[in-house]
Amino acid sequence: MSEALDTAALAGIIGAAPDDVTLYDLALTHGSTGRADYQRLEFLGDRVLGLVLASELFRRFPDASEGEMSSRLHVLASGATCAAVSQRLDLPALIRFGAQARNDGGRHSDNIAADVIEALIGAIYLDRGMDAARDFIVAHWGAMIDGQQAAPKHPKAALQEWALARGRRPPEYEIVAREGPDHAPRFRVAVRIGKLAYAEAEGASKQSAEKAAAAALLAELEGQEK
Repeated sequence: MSEALDTAALAGIIGAAPDDVTLYDLALTHGSTGRADYQRLEFLGDRVLGLVLASELFRRFPDASEGEMSSRLHVLASGATCAAVSQRLDLPALIRFGAQARNDGGRHSDNIAADVIEALIGAIYLDRGMDAARDFIVAHWGAMIDGQQAAPKHPKAALQEWALARGRRPPEYEIVAREGPDHAPRFRVAVRIGKLAYAEAEGASKQSAEKAAAAALLAELEGQEK
């Protein structure tokens, strides 16, 4: 039997008690459980998020060109931004996984975190309507829309851009070690930019270790430039 949805924690995230709990149950279920999962709601939520962000950009920046609004929308709706909002809300703690995906570090995956917050937006839209979905999005993306808060950039993408801007070779990642039992592995990953710089970091999954290694190397390189 799968674990029950924590409706109290969910209500704290969405700002109200859910009316149709089954929608949120679906939004927070990963396919590894063997049950119906969040993918259809993610498809819907992605479109709702894009529409709300586009309309907010259109309203808030009346003098912006189409190209400028497109660039802003691309960053605001990116996987890195969605994952950061999801993690800030501690949404991954509510996701139900199958044993293998959970042991493989699914709860630490940026991709899953991003997918699930889009699924949650889809559930809010179906459960409480467009106004509620808009309120949720504006509450958690609003400061980034206005530019008061920079939209987060995934460390791997930021490191890639750093290297490209300086004519360096793209970052190369390598698994240095995998330790621990199958149900609780630890990965150590190294990243290098040619012979210029090198860093290592650990994580519960290959993806989280790569992210940590990229962040460590980027911090070191930016520190050298100050």
